[in-house]
Amino acid sequence: MEPTPTSEIVTAALTLVPAEAGHGDVAYLATTQDCPWPKAYGGDLVAQAAVAAIRSAGDDRTLHSMHSYFMRPAEIGGEVRYEVERLRDGRGFSTRQVRAYSGGRLAYVALASFHTGEDGGGHEAPMPDGLPGPDALPSSADYLQPCEPGTERAGDMTKESKAYWSGGRSFDMRHVPGPVYLAVEGGATPHQAIWIKPFDALRPVPGLTDEQRDLAALSYVCDYTILEPVLRLLGLPWATPGLVTASLDHAMWFHRPAPMDGWLLYAQEAGAAGSGRGLGVGRFFTADGRHLATVAQEGVIRPR
Repeated sequence: MEPTPTSEIVTAALTLVPAEAGHGDVAYLATTQDCPWPKAYGGDLVAQAAVAAIRSAGDDRTLHSMHSYFMRPAEIGGEVRYEVERLRDGRGFSTRQVRAYSGGRLAYVALASFHTGEDGGGHEAPMPDGLPGPDALPSSADYLQPCEPGTERAGDMTKESKAYWSGGRSFDMRHVPGPVYLAVEGGATPHQAIWIKPFDALRPVPGLTDEQRDLAALSYVCDYTILEPVLRLLGLPWATPGLVTASLDHAMWFHRPAPMDGWLLYAQEAGAAGSGRGLGVGRFFTADGRHLATVAQEGVIRPR
């Protein structure tokens, strides 16, 4: 019997343990989660760095933007050390630098900005309309269930990657116009959208309020699919034999609290592709159309 999918993976990733600071003002230790690739999932580093920055700032201010660079791969299931430097604390804004070390080597660096919030005008991007709801779409597990690793259709998909895509990422993900796991379903268009929801209620995370945990969980899940519009445009499913992808840099802006207790729409597009790199841009919306966050990420896309 297959294990029941759970969101425990993401809350385990977000659980940091305080440590003695070496290079920064405060430090934390975290563990990257299992995945069937040669290196740890990039969202582990983004989300864990977000948690480290959040825990170093006051509860009177909220993370509103974060900019990251991936320097080296992090070890799967390994301990990562996050050193946080308090660059500035003002009346309205705070800035943090976070450096992540894996195996004693610098793997990732980020700048994070916090704001106390204030009154002002409002505007938000419109949610795409005319999309089918999540209940009308197959889950990743439904889509992959009939395909067996080792067959021609499966490409480079292994038993482990099938299980990971189906239920090993903490979130139910449903693609519009269709997944890009084994083939580019829906054609080579530069746009796609994904409905996402935790498999079950997110567990408490030490040192975080529920609102902070949900924001960090959003930064965790955003990296799974942000390069997919570029893969779609180039006609490259994930299971393409010999395909190599890697995150280079990442930026995220948090516009309002992101409740992770229901379906969210992640609308994405390919911003650019060329020279072995691709840029993906995405926006998160609640089911009723509230714009929660914006993401941009560039990555290596290297076909065999």
